[in-house]
Amino acid sequence: MKPLALNRKKQLSTMKKRQLITYSHPESLISEQFREIRTNMKFINDSKNKVFLITSPKDGEGKSTTIANLAVSMTQQKEKILIIDANLREPVIHSIFKIPNDVGLTNVLTGKASIEDAIYKTEISRLDVLTSGSTSFNPAELLETKRMKDLLKSIAESYDIVLIDAPAVLKSTETRVLANQSDGVVLIMNRGKTEIEKAIETKKVLELAHAKIVGAILNEG
Repeated sequence: MKPLALNRKKQLSTMKKRQLITYSHPESLISEQFREIRTNMKFINDSKNKVFLITSPKDGEGKSTTIANLAVSMTQQKEKILIIDANLREPVIHSIFKIPNDVGLTNVLTGKASIEDAIYKTEISRLDVLTSGSTSFNPAELLETKRMKDLLKSIAESYDIVLIDAPAVLKSTETRVLANQSDGVVLIMNRGKTEIEKAIETKKVLELAHAKIVGAILNEG
């Protein structure tokens, strides 16, 4: 399959740097922790595994901010990264990077936009974003289509790593579908917020979906 030609991306210059610590303060302790996470993912990864789903047991775990910072950290190792916001009900990624969300994943899946027109180039070198796009009233059905599977396969040929921001596992059925389509799943949990029972239930749900859980990240506070 021929790699996608991603030469018509939009350049955007502003973002919420306060949420992107790995970008605004690369020498900070938090940035160092993200480098450790990045290194650990390399140990469990190989060249065939490129698409990683990032999710959490429930909302409010800091998932989207973690994905954004992890992606920035990966680009600092000269890797080409794409973030896909597959949280079609409550998207956040576009607000972190301060980019439009009028065209994105839903528009590509419904055939209303090309992938070249939907992908945005951030001001961070080698970091691109595919936002959620126009509001969808049937996110689960849309994400489990063959078009979505084919899209992930095609995109993987143009990037070193693809990070998918998915809804909370215990809240949305579409996350289980996406988990099955991904090469690996990373769980985001928050110390003091994630109940152990919810974590165990999440693990069981993902296993039933035949997802490959490759690790977990524990947020503080």
